[in-house]
Amino acid sequence: MTDMTYTIALMGNPNTGKSTLFNVLTGLRQHTGNWPGKTVTHAEGEFTYRGATYRLVDLPGTYSLYSNSADEEVARDFLLFERPDMTIVVVDATALERNLNLALQVLEMTGRVIVAVNLIDEAKKKGIHINTKKLAAKLGVPVVPISARNREGIDALLDTVDAMAHGRINTTPLSIQYSPDIERGIAKLLPLVKDIMGDTYPARWIALRLLDGDASLLQALKQPPQLLIKEGNAYACCGSVKSV
Repeated sequence: MTDMTYTIALMGNPNTGKSTLFNVLTGLRQHTGNWPGKTVTHAEGEFTYRGATYRLVDLPGTYSLYSNSADEEVARDFLLFERPDMTIVVVDATALERNLNLALQVLEMTGRVIVAVNLIDEAKKKGIHINTKKLAAKLGVPVVPISARNREGIDALLDTVDAMAHGRINTTPLSIQYSPDIERGIAKLLPLVKDIMGDTYPARWIALRLLDGDASLLQALKQPPQLLIKEGNAYACCGSVKSV
């Protein structure tokens, strides 16, 4: 018997191996469709580990959460309104600087983040060494090196998921400091946002998006999008990721 189900959002830039990791974790316990009211593909699956069940939602590959496209809006809205128990951000070890842009944006929305540095095998071939311990200390969240296609580091990733799900990891996510003008604008908006939204949503992130004139976010806050509902037995079979 499983004790409860945790929801994990899976995020990353296109071509980071995110879908490969999704397939490794969920196997045949997955299904696809479209997001409600969108033509954007939705993939969701399940796996079990150490007595807990995890619902893994593979969000569209995006470079940002700035609502410049339907993919970005879907990813943003899922984090904002469904508030997953944790988010795994998959980054490409061979293009780390570019990929971390999305990770930093996610950290502005939630601190319950695990960064999975994928394609670590390709990085080694190119002579790239990534000090994941230093990166974790800088970002304030766990960083796990993996090679999804070779199934390297998957056990370590699952152990980290298990630890975060059960409250054994405390994160201190890096907070980006902007120019003095922007910080003053955020400071003015924060009390208003908190007064209207309470603690339900990430107030600093919302204030930042309002300063940026994000009309799509305003519309979403007025009328939250329809969230996903699992209907019946949506999964094909009963495979699972087992504890070693």
